[in-house]
Amino acid sequence: MPLPTDGIYYNFSSYSSTATVTYRDQNYNSYSGDVVIPESVTYNGKTYSVTSIGYRAFSDCSSLTSITIPNSVGYIGTAAFMFCSSLTSITIPESVTSIGNYAFADCI
Repeated sequence: MPLPTDGIYYNFSSYSSTATVTYRDQNYNSYSGDVVIPESVTYNGKTYSVTSIGYRAFSDCSSLTSITIPNSVGYIGTAAFMFCSSLTSITIPESVTSIGNYAFADCI
């Protein structure tokens, strides 16, 4: 189950101390406005590096207007921003080396 930290939902890997941005539930539309993803997040006293944006993490977030991705992220998942009709600004750092299929499908 995804766990929220500062309004962003993550799946945590205690083995690798990494976090993947994900969605709240199957409705996929849990984000709006301007979102800034941090480089790391602390949960239950442990710090995790945010290294990826998962499958459909922001999909169908019709009120999402901008997103800033930190240098710690190397992967943007399949359909991550699909159907984000209000997304007008996104900052993708050079650290991102892979972007999944349909990551920005049907974005204006």
